[in-house]
Amino acid sequence: MNDQQQTNNSPARDAQPDGYDWRSERYQRRQARRQARAARRGGAWVGGAVLIAVGILLLLQTLTSLSLEKWWSLILLIPAAGAFANSWRIYQRSDHLSAAARASLLGGILLTMVTAIFLLDLDWTIFGPILIILGGLGLLVSAILPR
Repeated sequence: MNDQQQTNNSPARDAQPDGYDWRSERYQRRQARRQARAARRGGAWVGGAVLIAVGILLLLQTLTSLSLEKWWSLILLIPAAGAFANSWRIYQRSDHLSAAARASLLGGILLTMVTAIFLLDLDWTIFGPILIILGGLGLLVSAILPR
């Protein structure tokens, strides 16, 4: 058997340089995947905190004279909190306010404003156009600023 045939038949581990430890490399890849999964789960506490706050408000409404007639609008805070958490996660990964982070941030702000309009029974004829203007400004800023 010549040298060419012998190198083609050897396993991949034997082709690695001396001192190569495939187990430690595999361990490092596994640790990196675990850290990535843990980072994705980092925003779950925000949703939990919003649910606790909604529960406390409903309990206060039941036990006291606090009257929130449109309490259902608080449910809109759950996706708003998710948008804020997503924006923060993207910002931490890229170390700058990228287009994706700005979009998530704007979505969270708009959902929070819609919640406030419903909850405080504000006039849609005034605040509706303001929301549209803010959405347009967000798109304009995303188009102007670098990604």
